[in-house]
Amino acid sequence: MAVTLEQPARARLVTSEGRERPLPVTLRYEAADPLAVQITFPPEASLDGAEVTWIFARQLLEEGLRAPAGGGDVHIWPCGRARTVLEFHAPQGLALVQFDRAVLRRFLLRTYAVVGTGREAAGLDLDQDLARLLGGV
Repeated sequence: MAVTLEQPARARLVTSEGRERPLPVTLRYEAADPLAVQITFPPEASLDGAEVTWIFARQLLEEGLRAPAGGGDVHIWPCGRARTVLEFHAPQGLALVQFDRAVLRRFLLRTYAVVGTGREAAGLDLDQDLARLLGGV
């Protein structure tokens, strides 16, 4: 049975005016996809009024808690002593979201309790996943 972790969290959306708006989000980790983490934002946080989920590497989150990390669509960096900033780039624009670092660290530790560092490949069935991608399963 694949384990899924969900952790509600409070974040702060930084607006284009530089204000911070509280934002409830859901942090998610699925043992079936052990290399990735997910953050789901509520409909009121998106331009089109739909819930938005970002999926990115768990390793990126770990690195971004210590030092600036990322490229492409997701960048993460420490901000002061207690916060971490996640920057998401999309065709419609970008979003800056701040978290209390302790919340992200606690979530990350919970993911490693499910699938430890270096054990991610043990739960993957590459042949089955490839067949599914190619329409064989």
